[in-house]
Amino acid sequence: MLDTASLYKKLYQHMGPQGWWPAETQIEMMLGAILVQNTNWRNAAYAIQSLKEATNLDPHHILRLDLETLQQLIRSSGFYKNKAKTIHALLKWLDVHDFDYEAIANYYHKSMRDELLKIKGIGSETADVLFVYVFGGIEFIPDKYTRRIYEKLGYDQIETYDKFKKHIELPTDFTNQDAKEFHALLDNFGKNYFNGKNTEKMTFLDQYFVK
Repeated sequence: MLDTASLYKKLYQHMGPQGWWPAETQIEMMLGAILVQNTNWRNAAYAIQSLKEATNLDPHHILRLDLETLQQLIRSSGFYKNKAKTIHALLKWLDVHDFDYEAIANYYHKSMRDELLKIKGIGSETADVLFVYVFGGIEFIPDKYTRRIYEKLGYDQIETYDKFKKHIELPTDFTNQDAKEFHALLDNFGKNYFNGKNTEKMTFLDQYFVK
């Protein structure tokens, strides 16, 4: 059974740097993290494009949209009523802090993740994604593909995000960049392997990772 450090090293050697999250700005990244919940990236990307055309992804412009208008713009992402409320809640919270991400991270420091979880509609996975990709944190992000990879490795307790997260510790020398890359490598590998899109990746996992 591979430990976390070895898994990261093998994936990185096999796939190289991922340059992920797919976004041009922090706002686009955060919107994507919310919009991709319970859907695929294609549907989230349609919603982001609609928002971009309507608001240029200016957070103040988005905040000025009434809830119904915002809901229609992101309709393609599914669960659009709740997601619109979450977007407004997150942007209002950021607005209080003048969208100064470094200052926010410094202010909340170790309680950053807990503060994100207080925002209506932000769950554990989204909080971790924002913490790592926006606020410079170091967290393990066990999304559904990651948990399935670890299951192939022989791990159990993978049923839920929070339950499995308690069983995995990142290496003590992990940097924020390592946390980003590890999440991206696991997610992109999982998408290919478990959807059968890339036979090379399937052979790689079967050869090196299966229990």
